[in-house]
Amino acid sequence: MMNVLERAQAPTPKFFKVLRSVGIIVATIGGAILTAPISLPATLISIGGYLTVAGGVISAISQITVDDKRVDKGAEGGNDE
Repeated sequence: MMNVLERAQAPTPKFFKVLRSVGIIVATIGGAILTAPISLPATLISIGGYLTVAGGVISAISQITVDDKRVDKGAEGGNDE
């Protein structure tokens, strides 16, 4: 059984690497909406908050997803590529 730190450092499948990047982009867009220097409607501010939270959750979940086949190879002394 792996702890959270081991999972975060373990190899991540390609799909989840892409998903993590998408999550970071979504969170960045939400953060930009929230910190905009102009006055925005309350609805847009709410959407920015949701985007920020959703992007953070997507990125976090994607980061701790582990490629079991590559982890098993590494445990057996195989090549980690």
